[in-house]
Amino acid sequence: MAISRKQSLDYAEQLLSLPQRSIPVTLRQTLRGVTLLHQGRRALTKCYLNPKGMGSAGLVARALGVPLPALGESVSTAVSSGALLRAVSLSTMDPRIPELQPLIQRLLEEAEMQRGAGESIET
Repeated sequence: MAISRKQSLDYAEQLLSLPQRSIPVTLRQTLRGVTLLHQGRRALTKCYLNPKGMGSAGLVARALGVPLPALGESVSTAVSSGALLRAVSLSTMDPRIPELQPLIQRLLEEAEMQRGAGESIET
């Protein structure tokens, strides 16, 4: 039996309750849509194969700093819990709604900053 979107978001909430520097995630596209997986196994969120879902999937990929995988493919990375929180939040938004654009842009900017937070700073 497939895991529901609500169950996957519940798992994401549990995972994100403890800040972490590096969380391994995989973005996978199937005939049903795009799923964000933790350690390649547990679903964190799903974006279904419809205009809203695929728009959201593109935002999730941007927040993670990876390309959106093609059908049947996946892409893996490791991100901080801060960047992952923003990616999961973006997965629930409809990018076709103009009023959400400022919030979406802010979340993408914050995710980019979170991804760069682990890099060393030269003095």
